[in-house]
Amino acid sequence: MRIPNLLQLARDNAAHSKPLRLQANDPEPTIYLHGVIGGFWGDIDETDFAKTLAATTADVIHLRIDSPGGDVFAARAMMTAIAQHPARIVAHVDGLAASAATGLCMACDEVRMSQGAGFMIHNAWTVAMGNRDDFMDAAALLEKIDAGLATDYARRTGRPVDEITAWMDAETWFTAEQALDAGFVDQVDQVVGKREARAWNLSAYRHAPTEPPAAGPSPDAALLAHRAAIERRFALFERLPA
Repeated sequence: MRIPNLLQLARDNAAHSKPLRLQANDPEPTIYLHGVIGGFWGDIDETDFAKTLAATTADVIHLRIDSPGGDVFAARAMMTAIAQHPARIVAHVDGLAASAATGLCMACDEVRMSQGAGFMIHNAWTVAMGNRDDFMDAAALLEKIDAGLATDYARRTGRPVDEITAWMDAETWFTAEQALDAGFVDQVDQVVGKREARAWNLSAYRHAPTEPPAAGPSPDAALLAHRAAIERRFALFERLPA
């Protein structure tokens, strides 16, 4: 059963993440989103983020992202705050933007990704309990969430929704170059110095790379190598105690 592993993954990642931090002593302030999204069981609280962003006045604001994902509704609240802010907001994928963290990128005006970083999209996951009607309701809700995510990705990339949906079904991991080719990001930043990468616990994913993604096959080729229909990690937790 994968759910205990999923809950442990949330605890492990939250325990090693950094909280929301604003570097404001610059004409272009930076907010660091290095951690798990969702204040209930992660360490990036959507309310704190929305308040911090709303209080930040500048023409350009940078978001530094290194996140394995988190609560899809918390991410949606953060996306709304980003979209409604008058500044030009630039996302920088420093290490990993996976699952719900990719939604934050979609709401930004520009997305830049470091060479060697990872970008992953997949279908929504949840924890459910009850009778068959409860499970059918949960499945219907997941379908709506997946459709909304696919529309976000398609709008950003200009790709057909069917193609995006296939990538989500397969839990597709993109290198920086592949994400650029697919239209998820606008620029790949070369990394000159070497720094130890954040070692996220990604054991709940079936196709997570064991090494940092390297330039390789096109997203289509990578898709053929994946198994289809992987449930989304970190998407929709019932509010269970940690």
